[in-house]
Amino acid sequence: MNRETIEALRQIEKEKNIPFDVLIRALEDALHSAYQKTPHAVPFSEVVIDRDTGEIHVYELVFPAGHEPVADPEGKVDGTLAERREITPEDFGRIAAQTFKQVIYQRIREAEQNVVFQEYSRRIGDLVTGWVRQSDSRYTLVDLGRGIEAYLPKSEQVPTERYEHNMRLKAVIKEVSHNPKEPPIILSRRSEELVKRLFELEVPEIGAGLVEIVAVAREPGYRSKIAVVSHADGVDPVGACVGPRGSRVRMVVSELRGEKIDIIPFDKEPARFVAKALSPARVREVILDDERREATVVVPDDQRSLAIGKEGLNARLANRLTGWKIDIKSETEMSEEEALYATPEADTAVVDGRCHAMTGAGKRCPNAALPGSLYCGLHQGAAGGSS
Repeated sequence: MNRETIEALRQIEKEKNIPFDVLIRALEDALHSAYQKTPHAVPFSEVVIDRDTGEIHVYELVFPAGHEPVADPEGKVDGTLAERREITPEDFGRIAAQTFKQVIYQRIREAEQNVVFQEYSRRIGDLVTGWVRQSDSRYTLVDLGRGIEAYLPKSEQVPTERYEHNMRLKAVIKEVSHNPKEPPIILSRRSEELVKRLFELEVPEIGAGLVEIVAVAREPGYRSKIAVVSHADGVDPVGACVGPRGSRVRMVVSELRGEKIDIIPFDKEPARFVAKALSPARVREVILDDERREATVVVPDDQRSLAIGKEGLNARLANRLTGWKIDIKSETEMSEEEALYATPEADTAVVDGRCHAMTGAGKRCPNAALPGSLYCGLHQGAAGGSS
């Protein structure tokens, strides 16, 4: 090593933001390890690099009698009490040149990974755009630009999608690791966050806080349901997400490679929310069991298959979206099991704000009654509009 090497380290310090002393100490440690592997290495030694000239010196550490030190696992000892005798091998320059390349490459890679970790570990859940560079049975490698690579493992891929070379790809950051053997950023195309972030990108009202995505349920590659609510008078949350002539939702569907999306208006009333969550099916009524968080949903006979969906997909998504266990029955099935009947006349009924519809099994509907009525909106018609 020489002065040119010192200048090169200073340049690396500026370009890669790696402190000069960190580089020098890493080189000294690596050179010391290399020296210890030489045939005539002494028991206790140290390597020192002159910070100005770049000259390398190997010293034997000779300790006073009775002060024999113990080396740590890396071969280092505390040389405070030792006398130093220079024993730099004649051919040490060749060893130094090889070590220099290995250490600098490793340190630069570690520093770059640390910069990436610091930046992206704060962005977990964020949407990023990259280009597919390589894909095999284990993962897809994605270039995020600026020399930053991420990978999309098989477990985070959508089974219906194919990732071709140079394809532009949007994904969310799932995890950021310090593993030096792999790209530090792990992406996901399966995450429900991806649906949410794509709508945030396309719908200005979400970014402005006028519309909020309350919940997302997704079967990647097949169907998603999102529940939305408006925080501003006059703003239709569903219309905002659909966009003019469906333009906004169409962009999200395109990015998800044709995955179907149902946009559901959120409702604080559980029965109404469950009914809407089963869209596109029409719901006749919903009977809730608050303690078990179970909902019995009655639909017209011709809507049962639509409400359940292919292989139970629609019902499963509605279940996850609302947090209620949903049991779907046709009107015929329901009438065979139990018939609804009204409570006594208004003058004998206990007015407590709850719906007075009852089942043949004696279970009372837990929904709130409509203003001026004994029944909720679902049972108003069934009870003949009594109040």
